[in-house]
Amino acid sequence: MDRFDEMRVFIRVAETCSFRRTAESLGMPASTISDAVRRMETRLGVRLLDRTTRVVAPTLDGEAWYQRCLAIVGEVEDAEGAFTGGDVKGRLRVDVHGTLARHFLLPALPDFLRAHPQLELVMSEGDRLVDLIREGVDCVVRVTEPADSDLIARRLGVLPETIVAAPEYLERHGSPSTPDELEGHRVVAFLSSKTGAPMDLELTIDDRTVTRRLPAALITTGAETMVSAARLGLGLIQVPRYHVADDIAAGRLVEVLSEYASAPSPVVALYPRDRQLSPRLRVFLDWLAARSLTD
Repeated sequence: MDRFDEMRVFIRVAETCSFRRTAESLGMPASTISDAVRRMETRLGVRLLDRTTRVVAPTLDGEAWYQRCLAIVGEVEDAEGAFTGGDVKGRLRVDVHGTLARHFLLPALPDFLRAHPQLELVMSEGDRLVDLIREGVDCVVRVTEPADSDLIARRLGVLPETIVAAPEYLERHGSPSTPDELEGHRVVAFLSSKTGAPMDLELTIDDRTVTRRLPAALITTGAETMVSAARLGLGLIQVPRYHVADDIAAGRLVEVLSEYASAPSPVVALYPRDRQLSPRLRVFLDWLAARSLTD
């Protein structure tokens, strides 16, 4: 077993936290797996794994080595794929907002994976800022305006925004028809991971984007929680319309201030410059772009 194969083995051990499960998945004796890790530890001069009778877990050095191994193995697989012209293979790590993934990606994902059977997709859900290099993530998909950074941004579509509230809430507080009538209203606000502050309502007045800050009945980092809180009558929420289209159709939520709707929110994929030519990432981004994220 050469050093590259040892890296593959260590990646699997770090992810399964088990020599036995790693051995079963790779079709090797468990002793071969443990010997490979022991050789790496001896060569590096550090302990990579904490071992108990029931489980193994990466040490701090092991976590750092795991990320380096991920990057190295991924680079080699991408380079081979670019020259051989064969089907993409290997692991692709993406981070996508959960509701966006469930609404736009998952329904068509079986077809994508059937088209690329050797591709293993690891999809984490979140809205926080992700250190793509350190965490070994190939790309993130976000509903945001691309900021100046070292990351490359690929625009995938736009999502119309809407402001809604429960009928019961509007009966108590009134249904605002102009921004001036927002006085006395409350919101369920989304806590921005970028600024650490609740997000204000955004409105379009005379072709200008303006913000309105209202008292918050609830501040949350979860989009689904926002919608649930709005259904319970806790306040106004502003979300991409696809979040609440079914609620609007069923009468559980009512749109307000539609004449002052904010500009649609862009959907972008962000990825490191060194992933730009990755065949795995390229086929995934091309598939995303074809999904027409404009609901």
